[in-house]
Amino acid sequence: MIHSFRTGLFVAFAISIAFVGNGTRARADIVEANPDRYVLKHEATSALSPEKLWNKLVNPANWWHPDHTYSGDAANLSLDLQAGGLWREDWSGGSVFHGSVLQVKQGSMLRLDAPFGPLQDIAVKVVWTITITPEGEGSKVTFHEIASGDPKSGLDQLAPAVNFVKGEAIKRLTSQQAANQ
Repeated sequence: MIHSFRTGLFVAFAISIAFVGNGTRARADIVEANPDRYVLKHEATSALSPEKLWNKLVNPANWWHPDHTYSGDAANLSLDLQAGGLWREDWSGGSVFHGSVLQVKQGSMLRLDAPFGPLQDIAVKVVWTITITPEGEGSKVTFHEIASGDPKSGLDQLAPAVNFVKGEAIKRLTSQQAANQ
């Protein structure tokens, strides 16, 4: 009952938020969606250099939307950039583990085991790979996410909401503006 309620709130919330406009080109796809698996792919370009984009990426407090935090404040996010490091959120009322670092290729690739939000409630495996490559005078960033779990997980039902949140995230990341508002 609680799982269904939380999932419903998450989906409704994600659908109700407008994307942040920032002048970047972005593409988001649900590549595959089944009850036991989804695959998402997002691509965007940015005028930011690969180095600047990487520095922004590894500081999620600077680009992750505060509405998608437990504390309501993205400033509470941190990322320990090494294999086994954690993407966490800590505030006076608690803390939450958002994901763990599986692999880092400094400046170009970050791979996380990251069951964000309601995905923690349903015990699924989520691998989120973020790559940054030079493109023209700026950069291209790709989010590739694969989630898998029990067919009762209903991942096909969650995929659109997760796709929305990650689409919003890539737009905020690739923006030249500070996104922590």
